[in-house]
This record gives sequence, structure tokens and C-alpha cells, in this order.
Amino acid sequence: MGLSDLPRAIGARTRSNGAEETCGVPGYEFTLALTHDVDRPYKRAAHALFYAYRDRDPEQLRGLAPWSNPYWLFDDIVSLEEELGVRSSFYFLREKSMTERPPREWLEPRYWIEHLGRYDVADPDVARLIRRLDEGRWEIGLHGSYSSYDDPERLRTEKALLESVLGREVIGGRQHCLNLDAPDTWRYHADVGLRYDSTLGSSSTYGFHHGYCPLRPFDDEFVVFPLTLMERTLPKVRSDPEGAWLECENLLREASDNGAVMTVLWHPTYLDPERRPEYRALYRRLIERAQELGGWVGPLEAVYESLDHPE
Repeated sequence: MGLSDLPRAIGARTRSNGAEETCGVPGYEFTLALTHDVDRPYKRAAHALFYAYRDRDPEQLRGLAPWSNPYWLFDDIVSLEEELGVRSSFYFLREKSMTERPPREWLEPRYWIEHLGRYDVADPDVARLIRRLDEGRWEIGLHGSYSSYDDPERLRTEKALLESVLGREVIGGRQHCLNLDAPDTWRYHADVGLRYDSTLGSSSTYGFHHGYCPLRPFDDEFVVFPLTLMERTLPKVRSDPEGAWLECENLLREASDNGAVMTVLWHPTYLDPERRPEYRALYRRLIERAQELGGWVGPLEAVYESLDHPE
């Protein structure tokens, strides 16, 4: 089955007066789902030096100070979302260590840089963060590692590890780097007990390319939420923030006009108030404007639970 052949199986509900209702959270004009892929919660000194040299960007050297970790932005994100009265989904990753990689990759600098940024969800600081987010009603989901999209046993192990830290099951998530072999990846997700996936999307473009409503690839309770917008795909955010905002505004209006579920991905590092204030401002405006337009804003877990599922 190709992506173009997938049915848009969740249609708009019908109100008692015959008018169509949103295919997302009932009672709202449309749905804006907020998600964060937690790729790297730590910025090591090697990262600071590598990216400062590669990008000719001295601001990257902030990571050299032993007390500094500019990637640990979770308290800041929580404060921002609490201020706006919303919650979001955080997807946590357990990537391969270098010893698990094939020997041909050991001499590649980029793999060592990635390895230095990896983390274990069972590390005390990360485990405390996961439980604190869960207690605050943020969703904890699975960010499947780079090769887990076609490795169901690895996916099962990663899910079990995250659940052992969280203390309960997780119901959904997204594959790292949007790796997807549809529909097989979704079948693996369903088989390990996940009930939704939000990998279907692009790291280079944005928009409602897969329809306005979630998909049911197997005509059962498993749901696919297409990814509408990843922050890094927006054009000229730093040089023309108003132009980038206009793209966001257009997406929100399209979502409102069509009763859509609009799913956005903002990586935590793109919410850095010092290094990426323009992206942070866009995220705030996106939420505030969605609320002004009558949209429901929150995590995908809540959207999934609001849907009518086949028995």
C-alpha cells in the first residue's frame, strides 16, 4: 500500500442540524496538536565546538561552560505552556550507542557527535523529568530510534523501557527523523501496543498534504495523525519573522475552514529564548491565534481519546 492509497477513514462528524463538525476534538472549530521530539536534552562541550566551527557561529560556545546546558529547556517550555493554559506531547528517544552501530560508522565524526548527544530515559534527571511532566498532565510518548521503524523488537524494547520509567503505558509517538515504511511501520506500532503514530510528514515542506483528518490505515482503533508543520521547514524565520508568521496564520485559517487536526512539531531546542527567540515567538503566536480562532490546543493523546473508535 503506497501513501497515496491510504484512506482518509476518519471523516468529519455530523451535528444534529446536519452541519459538519470538526474531525478533531468535539465542540471546537478545529484542533491544534502540540508535539516535541526530545532528541538531545544535553549539549556537550564537543557539540559546542563542533557546531561553532561548522556553522561559524560563536553563540554555540555557550555549551562550553561546565554549569551550562542550553538544551535543557523543559522548565521554560512548561512555564510557557502553563501561561497559555495548554499542554503538549513530549516524545522521548532511546537511540543506539556506538557499540550497537556497525563498525563502518565508528570513524564518522557525525555519528560520534550524535552519540555524545544520546541519553538514557532511565538516567535520574531524565526519569524525574518524565515523571514530573506526566504529573503535570503533559503527554509522554515514544520517539522511536532511527532504525526502529523496521525493527519491531527494538521498538518493543524501547517502549517497555520508557514505560518502566513512566510507570504506565504510552499510547503513541513518532519515529526519529520521520523514518517510515508505510504501512509496515504502523503495523509494528500497533503490534507493540501503540494506538497512534504521528510520523507521516515532511522535514522539508509543510501543509495538509495528507488531508485534514486523522487516518485509520487498518480500519480499527489505530490512528495516524499526519504532521502538518515542523518548525525548521518555515522559510526565513530569522530574516523575515512576519513572513514566517503569515505561513503559520494561513495554516491555522485553513485548519479552521476545514475542521482539521493540525499537528505541529517544535523541537525543544527551537524554543531557546536566547538563541532562537523568533521560533519561540512563532510558537506562542501559533497557540494564541489558534485559541482566538476557536481551536482546541493540546497533546495528541487527548485528541486520540476524543475520537470515536471502532469496537
